[in-house]
Amino acid sequence: MSLHICAMFNDTSSPLALLRSRRSGKPRDLASPGPDDAQLRAMIEIALRTPDHGKLAPWRFIIVPPEQRAALAQTLEEAYRADKPEAGRLEIEAMHQFAHQAPALVVVLSRPVAHSKVPRWEQELSAGAAIMNLSHAAHAMGFAAGWLTGWPSYSDRVRDAFGDAESMIAGFVFIGTPSRPLEERPRPVYEDVVSVWEPNTPKE
Repeated sequence: MSLHICAMFNDTSSPLALLRSRRSGKPRDLASPGPDDAQLRAMIEIALRTPDHGKLAPWRFIIVPPEQRAALAQTLEEAYRADKPEAGRLEIEAMHQFAHQAPALVVVLSRPVAHSKVPRWEQELSAGAAIMNLSHAAHAMGFAAGWLTGWPSYSDRVRDAFGDAESMIAGFVFIGTPSRPLEERPRPVYEDVVSVWEPNTPKE
């Protein structure tokens, strides 16, 4: 690694150092203050700069404001009871806790454009990239983001509360200020996941 790159990594104000320091925050540990309306808009505008083959914008962002968290909890409870009639009290409480985490919440939908020459898979990847951009923007602005999926992301009833049958919930992105230091997670070893391609030698 060159001395110039090493210096950028060590400079905490550099873009590379910022990217290397991003960590996900557990939504249950994200507290106030959260982003204000202007900050949240800026984060989403950065998320919109994701790679998007065909310029299709195959994603949607739905902000769930604090005053609507109780309604979201009720939506999750009703959908969960419909799917799992035998659900117990603890399961329902978990749905309410899910809905009330962190000061800010953005639900990101993957909404591939049908009949496009761009494969659906590429459009779905773009939605994931948009969430990554949103997470980096939150980190750059001094917050932390937690990207959750789980049962709420795969429930058609929950999906219908945010979009139509052509949409999928790519994730619930919770944003706030960490209430405790973020823990570093084990990362893959470079040599385990990176290789240099060589063409196959034709057999004689």
